[in-house]
Amino acid sequence: MKNVRRYDLDWLRVLVFALLIIYHVGMFFVPWEWHIKNNEISESLTIPMLFLNQWRIPLLFIISGMGTCFALSKRTWWQFVKERHNRLMVPLLVGMIVVVAPQVYIERILDGSATGNYLDFYLYDYFTKKPYPEGNFSWHHLWFLPYLFIYSILLSPVFILFRKFPQNIFVHLMRKLISTKGGIFLLLLPLLLIFLLLEPLFPVTHSLVGDWYYLALNFIFFFYGYLFISFKNAFWKMVNRCRKTALAIGMISFFIFILSINQPETNLQRAIYVISKFLNIGSWIIAIFGYAAKYLNRKSKLVQYCNRAVYPFYIFHQTVTVVAAYYLYDKDLMIGIKFIILTIVTFLVSWLLFEIVKRSKITCILFGIKPRKDFKGW
Repeated sequence: MKNVRRYDLDWLRVLVFALLIIYHVGMFFVPWEWHIKNNEISESLTIPMLFLNQWRIPLLFIISGMGTCFALSKRTWWQFVKERHNRLMVPLLVGMIVVVAPQVYIERILDGSATGNYLDFYLYDYFTKKPYPEGNFSWHHLWFLPYLFIYSILLSPVFILFRKFPQNIFVHLMRKLISTKGGIFLLLLPLLLIFLLLEPLFPVTHSLVGDWYYLALNFIFFFYGYLFISFKNAFWKMVNRCRKTALAIGMISFFIFILSINQPETNLQRAIYVISKFLNIGSWIIAIFGYAAKYLNRKSKLVQYCNRAVYPFYIFHQTVTVVAAYYLYDKDLMIGIKFIILTIVTFLVSWLLFEIVKRSKITCILFGIKPRKDFKGW
């Protein structure tokens, strides 16, 4: 497949990870369980947080599936596996050993199970036999990497088959489906089925083992990403044509979703909740791709720099947020002030760390940064 650069995908990747940083800053203030909590909780933040929560991870897996299509297009299967291992599993291991430990230490300080200094905790308590939360050794926010690696390896034979036979009957039928009016929304049906069958039995844990609902759900999103790129211009024409309608459906379905959350649990309410949830996810994803294709598909030195920085930003950001939050959580400051401080500190420190690690070939490998001379985006 010819490698055609999509600058809108570069921008979306950067913007989604930027939203991830803001989302994790927000987790410090909302009632939902997280690693550290502010001394004052904000109920008003839950609505915008719910809005981001619905489509940010599905969109990220779709973009990752698209990126996988570009990565696999110029490699053999073994080269692809090696590249995925180096880009995903090496930074995961380094992140678990080096980056995540301060987060766990702060958690243990706050729950009273750790009383000594960080060095003692790291040397004697972090590398426990049992994984987190029973033990301390964890991947925390880096859970995305092993999931993405497993999807890449499991689906790579299918993707290679698609590459060898680009006009196969499955891709042809799916391309025809999304070209029909409203056909793209039929792709929500497998997601609805997974939700109904698996979500009640397997709550989301991000622990990989036993996380069957979340594994299956994001597996589909990742597969769709590769499939959409396989559609070539048919996908971009569809999102451009449907973006305004999708935006309107997204706003309406999110409003219904919010109203259905706290309603009495009846079969009708459950149906409204599930349908509005996935209609909201699908609509916002279409709208975002559509508006990005129209306004962001332009070459930019800024997006080239940011696209190279986004991976180490992802690896570093939550540890920076948690450590900074530890020095703010009991301070008598307004929530808005703390939010601004945490956001600025997280971006600035993550940027500083990126500027440090990008200057060595060894640290580039350890943190998944492509050397500048080899960096070509996807």
